[in-house]
Amino acid sequence: MKALKNITLTALLTLLASTSSFAATTAGRVDNSGFLVWAFLGFCALIVVAQLVPAVLVMLGIVKAVASPKEHAEQKSH
Repeated sequence: MKALKNITLTALLTLLASTSSFAATTAGRVDNSGFLVWAFLGFCALIVVAQLVPAVLVMLGIVKAVASPKEHAEQKSH
């Protein structure tokens, strides 16, 4: 029980000590991005979304084909 208490206390102190460093990483950052940077990022996002739509439709078609009942083709012999 004492070992569990020591492990818990050590983990808690480690987490408390590291939170201040996480908060300080964005403290003095200023965003100087202009309109062209944001337009470029928006265009990139548009390309990604345009690629995801057909990919999702193909995945849904594959799932639909796998989930549908199988039709057995009859072989015709001459």
